[in-house]
Parts: sequence; structure tokens; C-alpha cells
Amino acid sequence: MKFMKLGTRPDTFYTEEATRSVISDTPTDLVIQISNINYHLHQFSLLPKCGLLRKLCVDSDDSSTVTIELHDIPGGEDAFELCAKYCYGIIINLSAHNFVSAFCAAKFLRMTEAVEKGSFVLKLEAFFNSCILVGWKDSIITLQTTVKLTEWSENLGIIRRCVDSIVGKILTPPAKVTWSYTYTRIGFNKEQQMVPKDWWTEDISDLDIDLFRCIIIAIQSTHMLPPQLIGEALHVYACRWLPDTTKITRPESSGSQTDEVTDKHRKVLEIIVNTIPSDKGSVSVGFLLRLLSIANYLGASTVTKTELTRRSSLQLEEATVSDLLFPSHSSSNQHYYDIDLVAAVLESFLLLWRRTSPAPTDSTQFMRSIRKIGKLIDYYVQAVARDVNLPVSKVLSVAEALPDSARKDHDDLYRAINIYLKKHPDLSKGDKKRLCRNLDCQKLSPEVRSHAVKNERLPLRTVVQVLFFEQEKGSYEQTTRSAGIPTTPAPSSESSARDDQNNEET
Repeated sequence: MKFMKLGTRPDTFYTEEATRSVISDTPTDLVIQISNINYHLHQFSLLPKCGLLRKLCVDSDDSSTVTIELHDIPGGEDAFELCAKYCYGIIINLSAHNFVSAFCAAKFLRMTEAVEKGSFVLKLEAFFNSCILVGWKDSIITLQTTVKLTEWSENLGIIRRCVDSIVGKILTPPAKVTWSYTYTRIGFNKEQQMVPKDWWTEDISDLDIDLFRCIIIAIQSTHMLPPQLIGEALHVYACRWLPDTTKITRPESSGSQTDEVTDKHRKVLEIIVNTIPSDKGSVSVGFLLRLLSIANYLGASTVTKTELTRRSSLQLEEATVSDLLFPSHSSSNQHYYDIDLVAAVLESFLLLWRRTSPAPTDSTQFMRSIRKIGKLIDYYVQAVARDVNLPVSKVLSVAEALPDSARKDHDDLYRAINIYLKKHPDLSKGDKKRLCRNLDCQKLSPEVRSHAVKNERLPLRTVVQVLFFEQEKGSYEQTTRSAGIPTTPAPSSESSARDDQNNEET
């Protein structure tokens, strides 16, 4: 970080009750009131350098003490004291942390070239141009400090110039990056590895969300970086500032999660969602689903949740079961997993799939797509079925949403049902029938049928259907053998043993 040191005299300011003054043999003749603090100072030190104070003291009697109220000075008493110490020649240290307040206060006090050659404002502008804007982290720190003086910083061009400097460095080819940056990815070694393309994402995540948005929009307007890199920056920011809903099982009490914090999180979420590039794949489906879970938790707007549901459904084929496992945040739900989130995304996917799919045939991309989703949902149901508080209705809300064409066979569906029955031994006969009503015994493999006929947890009607199909199939095979028609060879003993083990595990 760059610093600028001005002045040569030691600090002689002191505090006495609510008064700040400077050690001097000369009586003070200028009182500056800021908030609850009174500064007792000298006109001969401040007036030659401060145009505003000179104007306010012009009609005063030379022999009297002048009192001036400066409650609206940008940066408050700290910024004023920097300016006052500069006037006295006292040593002050300026950096990216206090530049904005000092510059705004100096402008407010009119410490410009029109008042004094080599003015404080001139020195500050030189420091800004030659040191702060040249540096990477200095520009980010300075930009962040503008949050407390947004209007002044905008009017003086500080925000625009910091944004331009930061964006210019982000667009620099990684091979030409020579400045220090923060990059804490696991396994990355700065000394041994080349500069990564997303080297800048962690540092700008320090910024307030409105400033962060300015940076992202400015980058997007150049069309020089791929949307996936923009998406990574959004992902880094979200991980830093949004709650991790995978570790929150129920809404927090008002004592730990205030309305102010919730509103701030909601604002961050909605800005991130609105800033995600429109390109499919600019962010992962796992990230989109996580944002949707956070949106449910924070009570985000319907528009935000609808957009996240839509975006997630467009990339649902890329999802894994772990991407779908989020805890429920509804106080009315006793079960652990947020089934409604998955059901909403699945419904959105199926709506688009039905609109765009041609007549179904096994060879089409549409059929491969729906089969992949079918596998995903069956595996998901197997995972959530272990929740002892999960009602049958929630299982059916996703398991029955799939069209018949989504499942080439029903083996995975059977395993999900079996897991649920095992974890819910007290399930009523009616619920067992509801659970098994979509199970097609004709779409079960021989190994799974063999397991099913011995499964005492299944409703009797389902077992009878399996036995009936087995009997019909046995009669058909006997007839074909008598006629000399070859039948499909039986699976190898190795695969049979493996499938029996899978069924026993479920």
C-alpha cells in the first residue's frame, strides 16, 4: 500500500473534555464546531489555506474569537482534523484508507489553488493519480471507502476513476499481471503457478454490493471476458456475503438474524441474480440451485425465485444428487430436505421439455435428456427417502412428476421405494399403495423382481403383480423354447450377484 507523508511538526493536538486544541503560546481565536466537538484553533494558520473559512471570517472583528459550525463537513471531525493539521504543518499520513474523506473535506473547505499555490487539494490529486490509481489493492480500498461519502465521491469523479482503474487491470492479460493480489484457492501456489484467469475475483469481493455491481457491469460492457469468468466472480462474492443454507435447518430467531441483515442479504442476492450473464453455462447449476435455496430462506421476491427456478431448470441435466440436497427452511415442515425446491425446478424443466420435444423416440436428444433427468430424480428420491419425517406426499410430488418415458426401467424407482419403506416401518397400507402405484412390474429387471417377490415391506397387491408377471414371463419363455425360438440369455452370475447386493443394501 502506498502512503504520502506531509508536514514536519510533531502532533501537538490535545483533548480536554469535548474540546480539541493545539499547544501554542498564542491564544486561540477560531472555534470550529463539528458534531459535539469544539476545535479551538488559530485564524492565522487556517485562513490562508482554507477559502471557506476565510469567507466566513471576513466580517469578523480582528480582536474577537470567531465561532463557525461545520456540522456538514464530509468525513466529520476526523477529516477536518487532517485538514487542520495540514494547515499547522503537523505530520499527517495519507493512504487509500483516508484519502477519500481527506479529499472531500479539503474540497469542502476550498483548500484549492485559487486560495494557495501548492494547495492541499493539489497534493491529494497528485497522490490519487500517481499512487492510488496505479495500485491494484489501493484502488479497491479507496473505492470501498467511498461508501460513506457516496454523493461527494460521485461528484468529484472518485468512483468513476477507481472503477476505470480496476476494470483496466482486470482486463490485463494474466501473463502481464505484476501486482500483488489475493488468491486462496486450495492447492494454488503463487510461486510455482502462472497467474490464474480469475486472479481478481477475491479482491473485488471486498467491495460493497453496489460498487461490485459497477465493476461487473463495466467489465461486461467491454465484451472482453468470457461469461464463465464473470460467473466465477459472482460465485466468489456470493460465497463470501450470502448465508450458507446447507448449514441452516430452520429460520433463525430475531435475535440472531435481524431484519437489517436479512434485507442486506436479500439485496446482495437479487443484484447477483440480475447480474448473471444470460449465456447458458455462465454459472453452474449447483450455484443456481444454491441461490434458489438462499432465496427461499431470505424470502426473496417472486421475480427472483422464478428466474432462478427457470435458469436452474435449463441446466438441470448437469446437476448431481448433491446439488439438489438442501435443508427445508419452513418452520411448518418437520422433514429435513427442501423437496419443494426440487419439485419446482423439475416442473419448470418438464414444462420446457414438453414444449420443445418432438414425438418421442429413443434416438433423439430429447429422449436422452428426459432419461437423464429420470435417473437423477430417482437417485434423489433414494437419498431423501432416508429422512424418517418425510411424508409420502413429498416423495410422490417428485417421483410421479416424471412422464413414463423418463424411465427406461423402474429399478431405481423400486430401490427408492424400498428405502422409504425400510425407514418408515409404520407406514399405513393406504400410503404404501400410493407409494407403489406408479411402479411398473414389467419394467423391473429379473434381479429386482426376484428381490421384490421376497420383500415383505411391499404391499401385497404389488407382490402379487410381480408374481403374476413372473408367471406370465415364465410361460412365455417355456413356449418359445418349445418352438425353438432363442430367448435373451440370462445375466452372468457376477452381474446377478452385484445387483442382489445393491438390492440388499437398499
